[in-house]
This record gives sequence, C-alpha cells and structure tokens, in this order.
Amino acid sequence: MPELPEVETARSLIADQALHRPIVDVDDSDSYVGRPHSPGELRSALMGRSLIAAHRRGKTIWLETSAAGDAAAPGGPEIGIHLGMSGRIVVTGPDGSVAEGGDPHRYEARPRKAEWNRFTLMFADGGSLALLDPRRLGRVRLNPDIGALGPDAAQVTPAEFRGLITKGTIAVKARLLDQSKIAGVGNLLADEILWQARVSPLARVDSLSSAQVNRLYRALKSVLESASAKGGAHTGDVIAARHPGGTCPRDGAPMVHGTVGGRSTWWCSREQALRLGQPSPAPEGARHITSGLTEASPRLLIRRGGQVGN
Repeated sequence: MPELPEVETARSLIADQALHRPIVDVDDSDSYVGRPHSPGELRSALMGRSLIAAHRRGKTIWLETSAAGDAAAPGGPEIGIHLGMSGRIVVTGPDGSVAEGGDPHRYEARPRKAEWNRFTLMFADGGSLALLDPRRLGRVRLNPDIGALGPDAAQVTPAEFRGLITKGTIAVKARLLDQSKIAGVGNLLADEILWQARVSPLARVDSLSSAQVNRLYRALKSVLESASAKGGAHTGDVIAARHPGGTCPRDGAPMVHGTVGGRSTWWCSREQALRLGQPSPAPEGARHITSGLTEASPRLLIRRGGQVGN
C-alpha cells in the first residue's frame, strides 16, 4: 500500500509535470472510485480548468484548480486523490513520454488492463494524468476534508508528537496507524519505526516512557527520510524479516507475528518484548498473536477472547 514516501512521489510528479495544462476532457466513469459523485459530475466541475498546485498531507493528495478558462487564476474546486492499496499516478507528456509515481511496481509481471485507469484527465496538449489502480481501492473526490487528518508525519514537531502519541490506552502501533492523529504512517512504516525504536507494538501508549517516546520520534523521522531516499516503505531494514521463520536483523532473535490495530504486525521477540510490569493493551488495539512465541518472549500470552497480556 502506498504510504507517505510513495504518495509524495505521486504528488511531486503532478507538481513537476501536470500543472498549468488545460483540461479538455475527463473520464470519471468509475462510480466506485469517484463516489459519492455520479459519473459526469467530476467532468463537469473540471472541464476548461487547469491544475495549479499539488499538496499532500499524509497519504492524501489534493490539487488546486484554476478558474474556468484561465489556466493561471485560482478559483476552481480542489480534487482529492487517495491512492488506496495499489494506486499510481501516471502522467503522459505532450511528446508521449510517461512518468509514474505512487505504489511500487508490483504489477509489472502482468499486462496492464485499460480498466485499471480509474480516473483520467486529458490535457489540451495531447497528454494526460491517470489514476492507475488495479485493486480499485483508490478515491477521487471534489473538495476533500483535509481537516479530518492529523499533522503530516514528515512535519510533526516533537511536542505535537508527544501529545498525540501518549493519550489513551490503545496499543502504540494502532496509534501510529491512526491518520486522525498523525497522517502518513502505514503498516510497513509503523513496523519499521517500532523496530528502530525498540518499542513493542503492543505497548499501551499511556505506559510509554519519555525515552521511548523520544526514540519513536527520532525513528519516525529517520525511517521517513530513508524510505523516501530508497524508494518506499518496503525498503526498511526489518521488512525482509516479516515472514514465518524470520529473525531480527539486529540481534538474530525470532520475529513474532500478531494482529495489532487490525493489521498484520511483526516485531523482535527479544528487543521489542513488553517490559515487565507494562499494562496490557486495550482489546481494540491489539489481539491475536499467532506465531513466533519462544523462550525469548516469555511474558507474552493469549488471554481468553484473544486479548494480549503480559
């Protein structure tokens, strides 16, 4: 799934290659990706306008458009784009050149299908901008509610982070995944951040020490920087060990698998074990440890109902 680094590649591509190109046609026929808009509604709103700015918060892109008939003046509606689980932005230039940004190339082994283009803007110069989305989980809408998102993970300050990460009783991984608190962290980034910080994904946020919060913040920043430089969240140091039989790249201990915050989660059984005396996470934040429990992680057990305890 595209996370903050991948979505930023899509935003920067639009900013570099798709602005100030008059829109002469729009294919918004996919009613699921364009919900709640009816087919033709996006087309009517965007015809004769141009994209004039590209923004991002977390995993959401929104584009400013010009007033009708004026490629430079502001005044048009905003377009919100979410890449879903597999989306890419594909921009075709006037000369037919093609550039892409978003989800890593996971579908190159299969021929691309025309129906994967879920939303397309056609430009007067003969080029286009398309949302390529094989799994059809992306979204395009007018005037998206960006205010529902927390601060961008790449921009959040230490003070903001501390205030957002430590309130409540939810498991820390579930909090990292909550886009209304900190926007942009997905499943792979969360596992990498927690591994870098040596913090259990099961730890209740109100039990985190000051040192743990500081390590999490530093890990957030370093992981985002590394993932952006290397091409995406899938390039993290622990990602290759997220499989049955995997071992921690740092100390060789077995990796543990469970479900935290509703997402598949892997962590080091030794360095990321819950500290003795740490309270168990709230039931909605962590449940179902399924594999990897060894003598290296003796304090983890499954209570009745699947709640994780210590």
